[in-house]
Parts: sequence; structure tokens; C-alpha cells
Amino acid sequence: MALNAKIPEGPLKDKWQNYLAKTKIVNPANRKKLDIIVVGGGLSGGGAAASLAELGYNVKVFFFQDSARRSHSVAAQGGVNAAKNYKNDGDNVYRMFYDTIKGGDFRSREANVYRMAEVSANLIDHMVAQGVPFGREYGGYLSNRSFGGVLVSRTFYARGQSGQQLLLATYQAMMKQIKVGKLTQYNRHEILDIVIVNGKARGIIARNLNTGEIERHAAHAVVFGTGGFGKIFYLSTLAMNSNGSANWRAHKKGAFFANPSWTQIHPTALPQSGEHQSKLTLMSESLRNDGRIWVPKNKDEKRAPGDIPEEERDYYLERRYPAFGNLVPRDVASRAAKERMDAGHGVGPLKNAVYLDFKTAIDRLGEDTIKERYGNLFTMYEKITAINAYKEPMKISPAAHFSMGGLWVDYELQTTIPGLFAVGEANFADHGANRLGANSLLQASVDGNFILPNTISNYLSNEISTGKISTDTTEFEVAEKEVKDQVAKLLAIKGTMPVDQIHRRLGKIMFKEVAMSRNEKGMIWAIEEIRKLRKEFWENAAIPGNENGPNSELEKAGRLADYLEIAELMAVDALDRKESCGAHFREDYQTAEGEAMRDDKNYMYSSAWEWQNGEKWKLHKEPLEFTEVTPTVRSYK
Repeated sequence: MALNAKIPEGPLKDKWQNYLAKTKIVNPANRKKLDIIVVGGGLSGGGAAASLAELGYNVKVFFFQDSARRSHSVAAQGGVNAAKNYKNDGDNVYRMFYDTIKGGDFRSREANVYRMAEVSANLIDHMVAQGVPFGREYGGYLSNRSFGGVLVSRTFYARGQSGQQLLLATYQAMMKQIKVGKLTQYNRHEILDIVIVNGKARGIIARNLNTGEIERHAAHAVVFGTGGFGKIFYLSTLAMNSNGSANWRAHKKGAFFANPSWTQIHPTALPQSGEHQSKLTLMSESLRNDGRIWVPKNKDEKRAPGDIPEEERDYYLERRYPAFGNLVPRDVASRAAKERMDAGHGVGPLKNAVYLDFKTAIDRLGEDTIKERYGNLFTMYEKITAINAYKEPMKISPAAHFSMGGLWVDYELQTTIPGLFAVGEANFADHGANRLGANSLLQASVDGNFILPNTISNYLSNEISTGKISTDTTEFEVAEKEVKDQVAKLLAIKGTMPVDQIHRRLGKIMFKEVAMSRNEKGMIWAIEEIRKLRKEFWENAAIPGNENGPNSELEKAGRLADYLEIAELMAVDALDRKESCGAHFREDYQTAEGEAMRDDKNYMYSSAWEWQNGEKWKLHKEPLEFTEVTPTVRSYK
């Protein structure tokens, strides 16, 4: 299959408007004839569901939480980017586009990134109209702050609750459509397969997590807004239920999986405190605006941080990257922290953290100002650690966070399965090899609210005369049987090893060899270990209970079965790409100064992997062409 990105003609700045001028429209009278399934109730899925229902389509939205308000978008803290130049500091659409392209180490599709920057300004007005209480200046103007990888202030925020406030606005938009009867929600439902009829996505097979019932649902098109798969590392900043199963089931039905190895390690999470933990807590990157990161110069330092004089502190980001300092991109900050910890300068009981210190900012601005900007984050930190971060530095550590890779989509956000679309973190389109902070809420929101509602009509305009899609077909029957057989296979294992214990072992393999730094020998070892662990899972996993009614262990086992396959593809993808770029850092491809060494001659493409029924995949390459920027060595010095 040849990949067709469907990038519109014309100059980069005109492509989106050219597309909108020529796209096919479904008139309002015909929209009520068309059904759409949306999977995911967060900012991308919920935004798409509300927007499509507002347009007049019949929409069903599925999510496994008890309420869409608990979708993982709620966890994002720091803010959402937009090129509105409220600070009059030189920001514009092109600068935001360039920062994002550069932040992704010149490994993202130019047209998609420019569109995201172009549409960003509309999103702020949209969310303000929906009631999001963005931070404001004394005079009433919306406030901005900076995030890593940029030299301007373009991040709009609601203290440290930005994701929650955006999600509440999206939820209210969904509730409006539920009230008028255009949107039906299915909470506590998990998608176990996608149904293909005559080459097109025509529905899903879902499990009701309350009753255990396997259900068929049909539609003219299916939209995935199912987030990322960072929980594959077990210890991550993601919610426990976050998973990659929807994307993986679609992949095994023909959707190409792009750049799976590009997974972001966030630099400001709370460090692991012991083997008892099942997740890590994220501290917003926004803290790096006013917090200074350092470690003791003395490897055997036993003094409290406040007793260590300035001359015995290593502000290593300021030392290594003077132009950006503590606001370097996440991949750079995380690798730099790992380098210091590996060299013996880590702090805390396990020596697995660095300090994030606010003393300088408090002395300059006052504690009240810092409290106004980050108060809820300081409160959360104290609840977890019993440390007052106004008086003592925070301890932070890198942790698995965001998936830049995902389902391959074209400019219309359609996967290689016609009729299946992917929005937000579920697709690969905008972030390249590294995501800049505050771009996740942006991509999710604009994909769902502004881009997909326009692009999906190009597909649906040819479905008006199709008629109602029936679930009473051979394709639905076969898909349902496959799902039931998989559930029965899991319950038949009758082993002794808890699912969480196997997942934790997988996470250790992945974080050791397929996370912040990688090398050929380690990844080959990881692939073999993953295969052994997968075999052990299918022979010895302990999955109690049955398929009737709630069974959280069955849910976790199904997701882990998928992770044990995704993990191998992540390692295969990382092994195949013999260069360092963004979050993909190969120890065998680095400069003398320890920075990433790209290979634009041989690897200027996105990897799109096709499932081949087994432990092999076929690689398809989407060449990356840049018309408005010249890829350069990414430097923040």
C-alpha cells in the first residue's frame, strides 16, 4: 500500500484554507442520515463527539470511565499553547510552527504542524466562550507563560488545572448534545475490536464493563480519541486505566502504526519511592518557568539542600544550555537529569531525583505570586511528600509520559482503514520525535473541535446513500466471535502470576532499554525478553473470576496482552532507526558533547508499520519534505 498523506496544494500558509475551500460538504438535511461512533471521552474524543453532534450527525461516544469527566485529559496541568501574541513578544503562527517542528527534531509532517499552529488562536476564543477560567492579568487580559523549547510566552493556563478546566468545558458541550438527543454516551464500555465491512470501518465490538455483555455497534465512520500507550512502562504519569488496546486492535485490522518508539519521558515527575508504587505523579512543566533545577556537585552529599552553598550546586541545564536554561525541551531535560543521576549526583533516598528550587523566584517575586501561579501544585506536592516546597526544593525525576507515535493518519486524520479516523494522542501527526509542553491539550482540542469536523465530511459525503449500517452481518458476527474467543482464552490460562506483576516486569524491560537512551545490544535483548515474557503471560497469568459482570483483572489482562505486542514493535522501530532524534536517543549515534545526532540523509521519514500476522511487520516510509524550514542541528545552547 502506498501512503497518501493527501496534503493540499499551494504554499504552506494557504494549505488549510485551500483544503476548506474545496472539501465536500454534507448538507444539514443529510447529516441526520449518518451515524458516527467516537471512542474516547477526553478532549479529542469528547470534542469530536460534541462538535459532530452539533453539526447534526447521529453520534455515539464510548469510554471506559464512569464519567467522561474522568478522561485522562483531566490530568494535564500546565496549559495550552496558542499563537495570539498577547505578550507582544514577537510570537506568530510561523514562530509557533517552527518551534514545534524544531522541538520534534524535524521529524513531523510540515503541513499538519502548520495547521495546528494556525488554528490554535481560534481554540482559546472557543474555550473562553465555553467558560474555561483561564488565568487573567489585573486588567482582565488573559495571561500567558512560557513552556520548554520556546522563547516566547504563548501558554494559556488555569493555574495547574488546565486540562481539568478544558475537559469540563468539553463535557458540558457533550451534555448539551445528549440533552437534545444527537449524542448518546456509553460509559463503562471498552472497545475490543473494530469491524471492517467491504474495506471500510463500519463499527465496533465493545464490552460492557458492568455486565460483561459483548455488544455490537454500527456506524458510517469510526473516530478514535483514545490517547496514548505510555502505561506500557507500568510506572508512568498516566492513569492506571490508560492503555493502547483500541489502537492496537485497529492496527491488527489494517491500520498502520507510525513511529511507535517515540515515547516522551517527562522531566518533572515525582521520583519512584519504592517497589510498592503503581504509577508516578506528574508535576507540571510550567514549574520550570520559575524553578531552577540543580544537583549537588559532591557525589556523596548528605547535607540538606538549604545547607548546600551556591558554589557547590550544579545548575546543569543553565550550564549546558545557556540560551534556554531550565526551559529546554522535555527530551533534553530528561536526558540531562539521567546523565547527572547516572554520574552519581542524584538526590533523595534512592538517589533517583534532582532538585527543582523556587528560592530565587520567591526572593524576587514573593511567595504570594508563586502561590497564585502554582498553588495547587505545591499543595499536591506537600500532600504526597509532606515537604513544603516554598521552604525546601522539590525532588523531581524523569517518567514515561506521552506517546508521539500512534496510528498513521493522513492530512484528513484518516487512518489506512477507510472510515477510521484518529484524533489527539491516538495519532502520530503533529509532534515528531518530541512533543513540546502544552501542545498536547492543543492538538487534542483542535483535532476534535476544528479539524476533524471539517475533514470527515469529505468521507461522509459519499455515504449519504449507503443507508443504515446493520450489525446483523457476517462481519459483525465474526468479529464478535473473535472477541469472545480472546476473552475465553484469557480466562482459560489459570496460572499463578498476577497480571500486575507481569506488567511491572515488562515496564522494567522497556524503561531500561527502550526509554531515555537506547543501544543496539540492549534493544535486541529487550525484544527477546519481551517474547519470553509474552510466552510466560499466556502460560501462567492469574486471571480470576469470569466474563460475567465486572472483572478488573480480565480488563488488565486484555490490555497487557496488547502491550506485550506493542512493546516488541516499539523496540523493533527503535532498532530500525539508526540515528538519534528527539526522544529517540541512540547511544551509538551521539555527538562528542553527548547531544543527539540525526541522520537526515537516511531517516528523513516517518515509519509506518503494517501488521503481518505474527512477530513481523512490514515497514512503509512516508518521506518528510520541508518547504518553509531547513532542518538544522537542534541546539538550545
